[in-house]
Amino acid sequence: MKNLLWSLKEAIMCGVLLAIGLVSDNALVYILAIVIGGYHQTKEGLIDTFQNKHLNVELLMILSAIGACLIGYYSEGAILIFIFSLSGALEDYTLDQSKREIRAMMALQPTTATRLLSNGSTEVVAVEELKVGDNIIVAMGETFPIDALITEGRSSIEEAAITGESLPKEKSIGETVFGGTLNISHPLTLSVSTDVSDTLIQKIVRMVEEAQQFPSKTARLIDKIEDSYARIILVSVFLMIAIPFFFMNVPFEDAFYKGMILLVVASPCALIASVTPATLAAISNGARNGILVKGGIHFENLVDVKAVSFDKTGTLTYGLPSLTDVFMEDKTHAAAIVAIEKYSSHPLASAIVKGLSKQYNISNTDSVSSVLEKPGFGIEGVYEGRLYRLGNSDFMSHHNEALDAKSVSWASAGKSLVFVECDGVAVALLGLADEVREDARTLVSWLASRKIETIMITGDNEKTAQHIANQIGITRVIASCLPDEKADIVKNLEEEYGSVVMMGDGINDAPALANASVGVAMGSGTDIAIEAADIILVKDDVSNLAYSLDLSYRLRRIVIQNIVFSFAVIILLVAANFMSFVSLPLGVVGHEGSTILVILNSLRLLNTRKLI
Repeated sequence: MKNLLWSLKEAIMCGVLLAIGLVSDNALVYILAIVIGGYHQTKEGLIDTFQNKHLNVELLMILSAIGACLIGYYSEGAILIFIFSLSGALEDYTLDQSKREIRAMMALQPTTATRLLSNGSTEVVAVEELKVGDNIIVAMGETFPIDALITEGRSSIEEAAITGESLPKEKSIGETVFGGTLNISHPLTLSVSTDVSDTLIQKIVRMVEEAQQFPSKTARLIDKIEDSYARIILVSVFLMIAIPFFFMNVPFEDAFYKGMILLVVASPCALIASVTPATLAAISNGARNGILVKGGIHFENLVDVKAVSFDKTGTLTYGLPSLTDVFMEDKTHAAAIVAIEKYSSHPLASAIVKGLSKQYNISNTDSVSSVLEKPGFGIEGVYEGRLYRLGNSDFMSHHNEALDAKSVSWASAGKSLVFVECDGVAVALLGLADEVREDARTLVSWLASRKIETIMITGDNEKTAQHIANQIGITRVIASCLPDEKADIVKNLEEEYGSVVMMGDGINDAPALANASVGVAMGSGTDIAIEAADIILVKDDVSNLAYSLDLSYRLRRIVIQNIVFSFAVIILLVAANFMSFVSLPLGVVGHEGSTILVILNSLRLLNTRKLI
């Protein structure tokens, strides 16, 4: 923000002095305008030149202004510096806009916290003073100051600011809350679990900052050729002055004037500004929409992607079982199933309780006794005087054809089966499966419309994997693969398709994410997966991959537009100078005007647009 304010002040003061100079035609006023308007960028240009032995655009601009003044064209020199300072201020504005999301994220985290002391009293301290293991209290309606574990209480937490999930999430003892999220319903006592510099918000901020400092390949290439290009321009300007003066009897003032025009119009200001502002705008746009890109180079790699490979569990599916099918001869058995399953420790039990309670509107299930769980088989209990058994097929004493036929069909679709028996008679069959993400279907459909191949990589068996793939629309399945095989599979896919995205969330996905052309991790994924990935979808919305791809396409289009336009203007103005069709003021306006247009074109990448 400070750089932006200084740039704006310099540009405004330079413009005011230029206006005064044009009215008064006072050379000193013009020189003052040049000094004020060009000081900041001249200083940076000289430091870069002497420290890095690197000629740059800033140096060419100040040489042009000085040269114009030496032959009496003070107003032209002032106009050049004014427009140059204006374009510099506009570039600083682009950078400021790209950092606005960082400031917004930092503002989410409170600056103070209520620490609970060992004697039961409390004290308000700066968040920076908190240490891992400290106990804090967060009242209803307050924002959590730091990542912490709940030690007392249960409450609804609004995590929209971090995850983008609009619905509050119920959390209780042992669960983690994130700094910057909101405590909605009840006060909580928590134990600080993370250093203040390593909270989720701080990690996100660091990722965005690092991304903005990591240029794209195109930006690095342009930066690399800037020094050579500047040397060529200086040599060309010298020849433009020397050859007409020494060999063509052209007056020195005329030859020098044309040389100054060449110095202005051939300087690659617009070309230098073609990539970086656009990349920063794209990174900022992504951050605002829950997409963290670790550098501009990853946008370039995304453009050429021909295939996207997905981990299944937690990426294409939610990673949690849910009740998908119920076959029950008498609905009155539902209450008994819910009552007994509440006592079960099996991973499927909570999904059965949740699913049946919702489907049959069950609330009162107190009439249960003699509950006995048999690990590896199931659970039994007495409900309203009737003995129920719930579990696998081997746990049942009775079968009937209807249930057996359903079980074969559901098993082939990859569902987990729970049989139900009442007083020795088979009465129900429950089917559970890992639920497919709706946004995954949307994404796969969008990718297919753009002729991008989709591949599922999973350790599940072929039938289960194919069933999920058919639901989503994925065209290719690689099933029954071990975790350590995923990286090799991705390498083989890259040989086949050229450029491949890998999406995953688990520890076992990290090697594949690191080896892919572009690795994309879910925001709820493991730390190692997030570390290995190039892009993180903070909001856990897989359809945001489509937005990432679209941003990369937009970025490439705008960069190409900028580069072509920049070169076209340079060629046009240089040719016009050789034919004596352009004056110094016109050359200044044409050159610096093209730089401003390029930056304004780049700012279009800040606009969000709905895709799917």
